Amino acid sequence: MKLWLSPEAEASIRAHAREEYPHECCGALLGREEGEVRMVEQVIRLANERTDERERRFYVSPQQVLMAERRARDAGLLLLGFYHSHPDHPPIPSEYDREHALPFYSYPIVSVNQGEPTDLRSWRLREDRSGYEEEVVLQGAP
Repeated sequence: MKLWLSPEAEASIRAHAREEYPHECCGALLGREEGEVRMVEQVIRLANERTDERERRFYVSPQQVLMAERRARDAGLLLLGFYHSHPDHPPIPSEYDREHALPFYSYPIVSVNQGEPTDLRSWRLREDRSGYEEEVVLQGAP
């Protein structure tokens, strides 16, 4: 399991995380699957619709997911997953993240330390929902 983020997609995720700090940001990943590699070509910023605990939680409504699916389809791409940030915490999924995730999707998490994005790691929920498998995040040209 590998995830390639275009340089523009990664820069957009990091900028979004910086802008939303100290709250969690979230967004959708659009791209293609090529063998074992997911190629993320575009990201869509989504609103964190949580009304409380925004520093440690995010919520994406079904309406936002449908919008992202439509945008992907219209662009001839797939909805590959959702990114979010962890302000002042490591980029490791929480129990809350596991309870709200779905198998198939990729879940990149960027750590934001004192307002500056640092480590970015990506995860996929196991089919039995028991935990995650880490994806290798590829850098540079595909």
